[in-house]
Amino acid sequence: MKYKIFTLLMVLMASSSYSKYIQNVDSVQIRKIFDMALEKGEAYENLRTLCKGIGHRLSGTAAADSAVNWGYKLLSSMNLDTVYKIPVMVPHWNRGDVEEASVQSTGKRLKITALGGSVGTKGALISEIVFSNGLDELKSLGVEKIKGKIVVFNDAFDPKKINTFEAYSACVGQRYSGASEAAKYGAVAVLVRSMTNKIDSHPHTGSMGYSDPNLKIPAAAISTEDTEYLFRKYGENPGLKVSLKLTCETLKDKPSFNVVAEIKGSKSPQTIITVGGHLDSWDIGEGAHDDGAGIVHSIELLRLIKAGGYKPAHTIRVVLFMNEENGNKGGETYASWVKERGEHHLMALESDAGGHTPRGFSISSSDDQLASISAFRSLLEPYGCHVFRKSNWGGGVDINPLKLNEKISINKDMILMGFIPDSQRYFDYHHAATDVFENVHQRELELGAASIAAMIYLMDKYF
Repeated sequence: MKYKIFTLLMVLMASSSYSKYIQNVDSVQIRKIFDMALEKGEAYENLRTLCKGIGHRLSGTAAADSAVNWGYKLLSSMNLDTVYKIPVMVPHWNRGDVEEASVQSTGKRLKITALGGSVGTKGALISEIVFSNGLDELKSLGVEKIKGKIVVFNDAFDPKKINTFEAYSACVGQRYSGASEAAKYGAVAVLVRSMTNKIDSHPHTGSMGYSDPNLKIPAAAISTEDTEYLFRKYGENPGLKVSLKLTCETLKDKPSFNVVAEIKGSKSPQTIITVGGHLDSWDIGEGAHDDGAGIVHSIELLRLIKAGGYKPAHTIRVVLFMNEENGNKGGETYASWVKERGEHHLMALESDAGGHTPRGFSISSSDDQLASISAFRSLLEPYGCHVFRKSNWGGGVDINPLKLNEKISINKDMILMGFIPDSQRYFDYHHAATDVFENVHQRELELGAASIAAMIYLMDKYF
């Protein structure tokens, strides 16, 4: 395979003067990419337009439609080889206009927000609460302590985890499955500690699901600050009652689109490199880091290729996916579409971890492929990209079906990558009202776009 030949070539080059020439050529090209992104970058202003001109854009909403139109119009203006849309049917969940919770004995209003996919309360629901430190503790509490109560899930981020995504992964199960699991023990609703390592007053929404259509109870996220408050009050009064009112509902699926743009390959146009992020966002905040940053990173990649005069060997395809947040219909539809067309993919890369300072890439590949890609580290380290981490979970929700979904998978040898920015502040904003344009740093965003473009340049040239 070509990547094995490349591995051998890199070994031979390491002991020859030719390696210095090759590295110099690549260093000059990568420097050019970063200079263009930092001096004349357009990612930041594109993000401003997406966030301030459209705002949050949950699948099925008019704002999501506007985002599709914005992406298609912008890409069509860039003199690319082709721009088109792929139809996608997406879920349509409506938050409603009431999200209220309060402590009965004190009257304190609690900062909450419904979890995506939750049912409403059908009026005010008033009940005692019981705390559970994650899903595992439900069994020890049992029906006797849970039935008729609101379960408050309080499994917090582990502060010892340097990679905050690991802390998130360890406790996000209570957000997604908490309502279904608590309902089995007779709970009437759940409040879930927000998925953040910051103690503040902002609730963080996110997706949840029901495993049994006959056991659907309301589910809301509660701010970390108010979770801590409730826990203190519960310690003083185990009979503490909370009033909860939600008017959210699930409506019929609606038609939408993935937006696609391509620069055709000059040597192997039939081989595809896909890069993307997701257009949809939760309906609070502006979806700036999640995933406006990934969207403008991907668009900027195409602009940098065009502006730099680089002629890619393979077809570079950017996909603005729809419906990552609550269904992944865009990712699944794209993978099925690719399979039906019989396309060959070399790799896919997703940016869906925010717009903070670049640190590197997660890589789902064979060991031989990983060794070849790791040879790029010396070229990207000067720009802060030193992490080349093997991934067992793929490169991102939208691109994973291309390889990891057995019913869809197009070829097992393809490489999946995820862009890794610094994660320390990401969950300050993730799925919260604070995920707004003002909380994205221009230079960090531009560095991210350039890092992705540099990686795609190297992958296109050597694989």
